[in-house]
Amino acid sequence: MPDSMSTKLIVLVVEDEALLRMNAIDMIEDAGFEAVEASNADDAIAILESRHDIRVVFTDIQIPGSMDGLKLARAISGRWPPIKIIATSGRINVCATDLPDGGRFLAKPYTSGQVTTLLAEITA
Repeated sequence: MPDSMSTKLIVLVVEDEALLRMNAIDMIEDAGFEAVEASNADDAIAILESRHDIRVVFTDIQIPGSMDGLKLARAISGRWPPIKIIATSGRINVCATDLPDGGRFLAKPYTSGQVTTLLAEITA
């Protein structure tokens, strides 16, 4: 059983639609993780540059700004290789070769159970 002093793994949620972002954060926190949020790739990069405790980035593929979620995933993989990537979309189907090594795709709409299982798998 985890010690009550143990720190939760931190997930950065990148989603431009506020309701979807809040829903994803609720699912991630319910799964026992801490969530940090960004509404676009530029904000996500700024957060990653200022924090060294983020372990997973959970990003929508279709986000506004200088890069989409796939470009963001590749940028993160290049600069912060230990960070795991989960990409999600309701419009685009992504295959494993579209994501950096170890990156995972989750189609929208996703369930809390799918989010919990995927986070457990990639952080094990």
